[in-house]
Formats: sequence, structure tokens, C-alpha cells
Amino acid sequence: MAVDYTVIVVYLVGMLAVGWWGMRRAKSKSEFLVAGRRLGPTMYSGTMAAIVLGGASTIGGVGLGYQYGLSGAWMVFTIGLGLLALSIFFSARIARLKVYTVSEMLDLRYGGRAGVISGVVMWAYTLMLAVTSTIAYATIFDVLFDMNRTVAIILGGSIVVAYSTLGGMWSITLTDMVQFVVKTIGVLLLLLPIAVVKAGGFSEMKAQLPTEYFDPLGIGGETIFTYVLIYTFGMLIGQDIWQRVFTAGSDRTAKWGGTVAGTYCLVYALAGAVIGTAAKVLYPKLDSADDAFATIVKDELPMGVRGLVLAAALAAVMSTSSGALIACATVANNDIWSRLRGAVTTDAGEERDEVRGNRAFILIMGVAVICTAIALNNVVEALTVAYNLLVGGLLVPILGGLLWKRGTAQGALAAVAVGGLAVIGLMASYGILANEPIYYGLLSSLAVYVIVSLATPATDPAVLAAWRERLAGRGSEPVSESVPAHQ
Repeated sequence: MAVDYTVIVVYLVGMLAVGWWGMRRAKSKSEFLVAGRRLGPTMYSGTMAAIVLGGASTIGGVGLGYQYGLSGAWMVFTIGLGLLALSIFFSARIARLKVYTVSEMLDLRYGGRAGVISGVVMWAYTLMLAVTSTIAYATIFDVLFDMNRTVAIILGGSIVVAYSTLGGMWSITLTDMVQFVVKTIGVLLLLLPIAVVKAGGFSEMKAQLPTEYFDPLGIGGETIFTYVLIYTFGMLIGQDIWQRVFTAGSDRTAKWGGTVAGTYCLVYALAGAVIGTAAKVLYPKLDSADDAFATIVKDELPMGVRGLVLAAALAAVMSTSSGALIACATVANNDIWSRLRGAVTTDAGEERDEVRGNRAFILIMGVAVICTAIALNNVVEALTVAYNLLVGGLLVPILGGLLWKRGTAQGALAAVAVGGLAVIGLMASYGILANEPIYYGLLSSLAVYVIVSLATPATDPAVLAAWRERLAGRGSEPVSESVPAHQ
């Protein structure tokens, strides 16, 4: 394992070095939070694919393939579909808004009264997303070093917190590009073909496994529908995803770069399912489906290659973890703390060091994420709670604001409150993993949004006019952001 250890250590040290280098680039709030809004198509596509394909998509995707066969690709496939929908239909308009958070978009659209409560919901979602990604370090480091769970979480989490705190979005962007390359080589170019060959090829896999393993809909129509509601729609409105859209250097980059990343996700989804199916042939009686990835890597790959593939898994976890962490910190600072501070400060003209403040929040949120990850055990339940709150509470007011001009601030606030409370209440009643909370939560949010919006005065025409100006890209733009795109 010495060669494998060397590969992993070099990779981790490289991530810290890139973080240190990124610190020199992050001299303004725009540079620190959204990489100066100037990424070109290559970097944008790579980093967008990296953040949406995390540990759940890699380790979990292989596990679903082990359990259900090719139809296990649907979870990651719906993530790709969501990214495609976001990129084709919404990303150009989102990028032109020149904001930093989803809540700022809601304030612009509804007149400055919808951001606080939506910020709290979005903060809870991004925090839990970062926590679930951080927990995954325990699985990877256990395979590598037979490491204690708590130590593994602290080690992996500390590295991500370190490079994210140092350089913000620039460090995360650069590390995500490295992680994208490592993930592509490790999972698609190495693990996928090796797993299929070790399992005897597709003909042998078909001979060894039940026919439902090769049924595209074998996982069940209701499960696929739920994946669409949670993950496809979740991709449309998550702060972690929007914050990457804000980094695009142009409308075209946001649209077509995101389309490339979404297509890559579809390929990655199928690859994970095929690897899991091969693992089922090789190890038909694993205790847990989620052990399939680690087992096939540990037992079937040659020295050195094993280290690279484990680095790929680590890359998948780190990219999602760092993206969720900076999103969590951005929301906590800009949508919650700044508003509370603004309500109590006596000196409205007081100047603050924006970069230093956001850096401090990443550090604080990072420590909170690590501590929560150590205390929490059930990753699936935590992730389900996060996405149910996000989609149930925020999908309707966000898409409503983009698509329906009659939507009002009162309708948006009612939709967030009713949808969020409905999801929480139904999860308590039906169970966290039940489908009913997201179904009924979304329906109640939509009904309240439409009814309250129609029953209240329309949004001020001046607010809507300013909103249309921003959507058209004619809003104010900081001079520091008008610079050439980086490829």
C-alpha cells in the first residue's frame, strides 16, 4: 500500500498548495465568493461537474448499482437532468443578476422582504449538505489507513476548511478542476473498464444476475419520480449550484458550459451503475451496498491504480464538501448575519473587510460542519432532510419569481413558511425517508403561493422594472468584475 499512500498524500498536499496559491488571487469580495465572475467554459464546466458529483454520486451511485443494477443510475441521472435544465433555461438569467446568494435574488424580485427566512432555510440545507459530504471521509480513510471515524472526519474536513478559508472560490475552483481530472481518470477511465473485465464482461454479468438488473426502470417508477422532485428540482435552486453559476464569465459560458457538465453527469451516472453491477457479480453477499465501491477498489485494482481511484473518491467528496461549505458561509454571512448586524449597528457607514469577514465565516462554519459530522450517524436521513427543506420551502417562490410576474412578496413568504413547515410535519408523521413529505409539501407551497399572491397587491412596478433590468444584464456591475474570462 506504500505507493497508494504516496498517491493520496501527494494529492492532499497538492490541495493545500492550491489553496495557498488561491489566497493570492482573492483580494475582493467578488474574487473570494464567485471567482471574480470570470470563469471561461473549460474551468466552469469542470468545476460545475465536480461540485454536483460528490460522495453520494460516487460511492452511493455504485451502491445503487450494486443493489438495483443499471437502474441504480437514476439518482445521479436526475442530478444531471437538473443541471441540464438549469443551464439551458435559467443559468443565463441567473448569471446576469450579479448577486451572491439565492436570497438576494428573492429580495430583488419581491422588493427586499423575502430574503431572511429563505436565507435560514438555505443555510440549513447547505450546512447539512456539507455535513453529509464530510462524513464520507470516514469511509475513504477507513479503507486507506484503517483510521478511526472521528480522526478521519477531522483530517478530511480540516483540509477542505483550510484551502476553502485561504482562497475562497478561487481555491475551490482550482482544486475542483484537479478533482474533476482525477475523478474522470480514476472512475471513468480506470475503475469502470477494470470492474467490467474482472466481472467477465457484460455477457457474464447478464448470465450471473437476474434480468431486472438490466431493466432501465427496475428501481421503480415512484422512486424515479421522487428522485426527480428532490434532485432535479434541487439542482435548480441550491445556493451551492447558483454560486457556481455566478462564477461564469458570460451568459454563453453559463449556458453551454453547464450543458457540458450536465451531460458529463449522465455518463458518470451510468458508469457508477455499471461498476456497482460488476461488484454484485464479484461480491454477491456484501453486508451493505455502500461497501461495493470500497471493496472492489481494495480487492481488484493493482497497486498505484488503487491509490488513484481512492483519490478520485476523495476528490468527489472534497469538491461537494468545499462547494457546500462556501455556500453555507456565504448565506450565513450575507443573508443572516449582515441583516441582523445591519438592524443593530449604529454606524451605517462603517466599513468592513469583506474578504476577511467571509473568510472568518468559512472557518466558523467549517468547524461547525466537522463537529456536526462527528455527532451525526445517518447520512441518508440528513441529506433527505436537507433536500426536502430546500425543495419544499424554496422551489416555488424561486421558480415563481423567475416565471410568474404576478407573484408577490407575501406569496413568497407564505410559500416558504407553509412548504417548510409542511415538510417538517410530514417527515415527523410519515418518517424522514417517506415520499409523502416532499409531495404534499410542494403542493401546499404552490397552492399558498398562488392564492396569497392573487389576494395581495401586485409587486411595485418600480421593483419589477429594476428586476427586469437586472435580468437583462443592464444592472450595476462592479468595475473589478469586467475582466476577461479565464479558460
